[in-house]
Amino acid sequence: MQAQFTTEKLIEIFCECDDFCQFFTYWLEQNHPDKRPIFRGGLTISEIITILINYHLSGHKCFEYYYKKMILNELQSYFPLAPSYKHFLSKIPKVMDYVYMFQQFVAFRSELTGLYIIDSKKLPVCDNRRIKSHQVFQGLAQSGKTSTGWFYGFKIHLVINHLGQIVRAVATPGNVADNEKNLLRKLSGGLKGQCLGDKGYLTKLFQEFYSQGLYLITKAKKNMKPKPMLLKDRLLLKKRGLIEAVNDILMTVCDIDHTRHRSPINAMVNLFSGLTAYAYIEKLPEKILKNLLTH
Repeated sequence: MQAQFTTEKLIEIFCECDDFCQFFTYWLEQNHPDKRPIFRGGLTISEIITILINYHLSGHKCFEYYYKKMILNELQSYFPLAPSYKHFLSKIPKVMDYVYMFQQFVAFRSELTGLYIIDSKKLPVCDNRRIKSHQVFQGLAQSGKTSTGWFYGFKIHLVINHLGQIVRAVATPGNVADNEKNLLRKLSGGLKGQCLGDKGYLTKLFQEFYSQGLYLITKAKKNMKPKPMLLKDRLLLKKRGLIEAVNDILMTVCDIDHTRHRSPINAMVNLFSGLTAYAYIEKLPEKILKNLLTH
């Protein structure tokens, strides 16, 4: 997929972000006045977040090059008060809560179609050969294992609908199992219908999810007896690869995965601004399951 940047999209992101930031700032002032970030002049919070989200749509793979080439030059008329690159980096930690909450807001407005796919993606923070010497994420990142082997870092757990829209997103250390109870409850909260997952999502919470109206469909493990399954459910499981297409876009276009972070906060800001940017991509995966969607 090609870069998704247009000035119209830049304005759209800023308008939606600015409306959200005004509401969230008011909520902080009323409930947690000590947590509201203080900025003296220069860029507003919504402008900072817009710059961060637009980076993931610009096609650039180096934030410094993107900021100096586009924000300080080509887009200077849109951000006339943009500071130097180093000064901008110092502002990023102050908007972490805003970036996270804006991503959650964008995800929660996705369509609840009744057919969902759940999966996790590893986010290594360094090469396995450098785990012992890695210091940036010490005490935060953990070793985990996926179908492709061991890694050191985090996981991003996603639930998408059959249209390819991200409905839920949760980041955890790499050693958190996909079927961990509290994680699944957080991912499935408020969802009803059918949810497709791989064998890693086999859990004892089937009855709990079923009582809330969510039917989790997975294959059985090799050491388990085959369980009876409707033909329609078997066909649905073959469509689970849609989420792999979403993961591919997140890794290649939105660039949420790299091992050059120098700050845990900046890493999380990069992750959630990338997930937000995905919602503004016009051409989502076309493997739509319209004919198989059931309510």
